[in-house]
Amino acid sequence: MKNKLIKIIISAILFIVASILKDTNIKILLFLIGYLVVGFSVLREAFENIIKGKFFDENFLMSVATIGAFMIQEFSEAVAVMLFYQVGELFQDYAIAKSKKSIASLMDIRPEYANILKNKEIKKVDPNTVKIDDIIVIKPGEKVPLDGVIIDGESLLDTKALTGETIPKRVLKDDHILSGAINTSGVIKVRVEKTFSNSTVSKILELVANATDKKTKEENFITKFAKVYTPIVVLVALLLAFIPPLIFNVSFNACLYRALSFLVVSCPCALVISIPLSFFGGIGAASKIGVLVKGSNYLEKLNNVDTIVFDKTGTLTEGVFEVIDVNPVNISKDGLLKLAVSAEVYSNHPISLSIRQAYQKEIDNNLIKETKEIPGYGIKALIDNKKVLVGNEKLLLKNNIAFKPCKDVGTIIYVACNKEYMGYIRIADKIKDDAYRAIDKFKKIGINNFVMLTGDKEITAKYVAQELGISSYYASLLPDGKVKKMLELKQKSNIIFVGDGINDALVLAEAPIGVGMGAIGSDAAIEASDIVLMNDELSKIPEAIYIAKKTVHIVKENIYFIILIKILVLVLSALGISTMWEAVFADVGVTVISSLNALRVLIERK
Repeated sequence: MKNKLIKIIISAILFIVASILKDTNIKILLFLIGYLVVGFSVLREAFENIIKGKFFDENFLMSVATIGAFMIQEFSEAVAVMLFYQVGELFQDYAIAKSKKSIASLMDIRPEYANILKNKEIKKVDPNTVKIDDIIVIKPGEKVPLDGVIIDGESLLDTKALTGETIPKRVLKDDHILSGAINTSGVIKVRVEKTFSNSTVSKILELVANATDKKTKEENFITKFAKVYTPIVVLVALLLAFIPPLIFNVSFNACLYRALSFLVVSCPCALVISIPLSFFGGIGAASKIGVLVKGSNYLEKLNNVDTIVFDKTGTLTEGVFEVIDVNPVNISKDGLLKLAVSAEVYSNHPISLSIRQAYQKEIDNNLIKETKEIPGYGIKALIDNKKVLVGNEKLLLKNNIAFKPCKDVGTIIYVACNKEYMGYIRIADKIKDDAYRAIDKFKKIGINNFVMLTGDKEITAKYVAQELGISSYYASLLPDGKVKKMLELKQKSNIIFVGDGINDALVLAEAPIGVGMGAIGSDAAIEASDIVLMNDELSKIPEAIYIAKKTVHIVKENIYFIILIKILVLVLSALGISTMWEAVFADVGVTVISSLNALRVLIERK
């Protein structure tokens, strides 16, 4: 792309110098050099395509039209047309470079090794070499390399990469675990149930790669148009050059001039430049509001969207736990939080951290005599000679403590002291303020269909959907479940999917349009996305849709205008009524007008 830019600059300088000079021979020489500098690649590609049997594409027509311009001594026209064409191509190359990078960005979930246990010795090996029924050891901080079942140990697994849930999942003996999760606490031994090629993490990598490949095979409008348009205008030009002299005894030179004028008029330069320029103007306008669109085809698709499909955690919600409610019984709120914080003081669990953040006061560690974690229940502690219990419903039931269960959404932490129920603390993932704004903006531009896909529990999903006014939701979905549901929705509506995590990369890649979160989203999700919200503001999506609609409207205006003028002047050229001046206007003039119109999208913002 850098080389193309340099060639364009050199050719533009030669064009300007040649236009100023009066010496005809030097002028022609500079025009020719400028033309070859910027147009040689087009001529070469047209020649190579002809050898392959691909006669009629935009390279062929650009070559014929510009060579024709040289033949009728419109040297500046030939150079200008090729120069403008290459500028349009430069914009397109830039977008392609920004679109899809290597799927290697997903390496952050691909395990580099597996600890295989053989003859009481642990050895690091390539996950591909591990067989079914082999025993692997997964230490704290390591990725789960293969799908399997725990045969010894217990731990907390970070499963955000698979389900989107922010709460680490406690796993015990006989629990099945999936590759791609991260072990955050205890050492576990796992019996492998699937080879690496069939494991969950491999399927995610493979499906994302395949989905990306599907999206890169679309033909652009100009190529499709040229396949029909080019052979027609070339044939008509040939007929104009040779038929009249044979039948009507008209001067061959006059007919050749008329045919070449016809070719100059027929050059699709205006379409070649204005269509990409319109879309890249739209892309530029979107980037100004912090929305990165990776290609003009996605902007065009965005114009037709009628249904928004959201991930939940990290997309509609903050993805960070916080204390939502403190409900004390026979104790102050501050006192209830103090008991909970004291019991959880040595824990690094996200729930413990959120309680400590809510309390924000110093704890006298000398009063904490004993703390013991009870897996699956909570914590038992001796604080200031008081027996304190902090945990879930099962912990209080196990210790025969009377209490009234809370049915509100979120994680409920119950607190008891000396066998007496002291109240509960409700912790939840907060809905983003911007999510409310986004829904309102969508409705204002006429989009009222919303769907939420999440790996979270039913009760949490229902709460978020009701709060935001989302019409339908599907909970407890793994990545492949999200893809299946998204594919069903795609059959019925023009959808976009909005997500943030690695677990969403699969859906983002398979969706007609995948919108990823740039600031907090994973690298995998960003690279799998077609559109990226650089500031994670959902409310920018409706603005981007407005820009897309404006862009497509301008593109249609330009197409109608260009084709109308072209047809009119083509007819006049064929009849010998118009001169080269009209031909130049129908090419360069129309190109300038349509290009200026294309830039409106950068100025006109809602």
